[in-house]
Amino acid sequence: MKKERNKAIFYGKQYIDNEDIKSVTNVLRSNFLTQGPYVEKFENKLKKKTHVNYAVSANSATSCLMLACRALGIKKNDLVWTSPNTFVSTANAAVHCGAKIDLVDIDLETGNISIELLKKKLLLAKKKNKLPKLIMPVHFAGQPTEQKEIWKLSKKYGFKIIEDASHSIGAKHYNEVVGSCKWSDIVVMSFHPVKPITTGEGGVALTNNKSFANTMKLLRTHGIEKNLSRKIKDNIGDWYYEHRELGYNFRLSDIHASLGTSQLKKLKFFTAERNKLAKKYNKIFSKIKNIVPLTVKKYNISSYHLYVIRIISNKFNIRNKLIKFLKTKKIYLNIHYIPIQHHPYYKRFKLNKSLLKNSEIYFNQALSIPLYVGLSHKEQLRISNCIINFINKSN
Repeated sequence: MKKERNKAIFYGKQYIDNEDIKSVTNVLRSNFLTQGPYVEKFENKLKKKTHVNYAVSANSATSCLMLACRALGIKKNDLVWTSPNTFVSTANAAVHCGAKIDLVDIDLETGNISIELLKKKLLLAKKKNKLPKLIMPVHFAGQPTEQKEIWKLSKKYGFKIIEDASHSIGAKHYNEVVGSCKWSDIVVMSFHPVKPITTGEGGVALTNNKSFANTMKLLRTHGIEKNLSRKIKDNIGDWYYEHRELGYNFRLSDIHASLGTSQLKKLKFFTAERNKLAKKYNKIFSKIKNIVPLTVKKYNISSYHLYVIRIISNKFNIRNKLIKFLKTKKIYLNIHYIPIQHHPYYKRFKLNKSLLKNSEIYFNQALSIPLYVGLSHKEQLRISNCIINFINKSN
């Protein structure tokens, strides 16, 4: 019991079993650590799992977001909108292409872009002739955005959509799996260790558009084309290649892909386990008025990458004091995210904080508490009891 109390608990971590280790070991013993057969195998499994035509893997979701922006033709001075409640890589990907960033405020109940505020912003932008070329909704914490509605708006106002689904492999929106691109042009997912499945580091861009897929494949390998016509190969040889675009070295290795292929087999189990843990937390916190978990819409299934609560209190700095207190108990929490408008780099875009009031409120209240496959019932009780006791004593 004492050992259980002293065990450190982190907000998230990977679940690795013997099958995963065996899969990686097989690659280490093979002839190809990179540029071998495992990447294509992983991509094919992802296509089948998400019901999409093309999958382009890369060394991170950040890289995939950049590839996606390039594939959609985002260039200097194009206007791109995203959520303030995201990691900087979402906005950075567009800025790397020379785009200007603006933000759409969130729904406090979900942490996702507010569909009502998006409608108002688009209406105003049309009057000012400043409509975005691209919108990048973020499926925060694993819950899909109002993707069906955003897609309808894209048809009305003429913008492209990249779903930043870094948190949400395994999630569903109106019974449609996230990743199918039914309501977007490209979907990007992350396989960082704390995400629902992991490749160690890695990501994938999913699309039903062959041209987008080909562009992303070209750019991830320096912009070099080797799959040339048979006529060229017959006349010169298989060694020949051409540099056609200024690209990047964004390739995923076979080592990472082999882990991802093994992890993908457990996705259904991982999603179910994360939802079970979330339901337990929901039940525990339902009687505590000062603790408000994010709401999952009835037509969504969340992958629960994160379990986020909002601490509602008039007490100054109570959230940060709670973080410090739990650290003394070896319970390590996190805050997702520092809003984009708060970062020094993004001050150059003169983002209007008065139009982002919900994200400001959210930032001062939000707390990501531990949730991952393998978190025990005793550990959940230890976490929740520490939080509730601290909140009750502070009020």
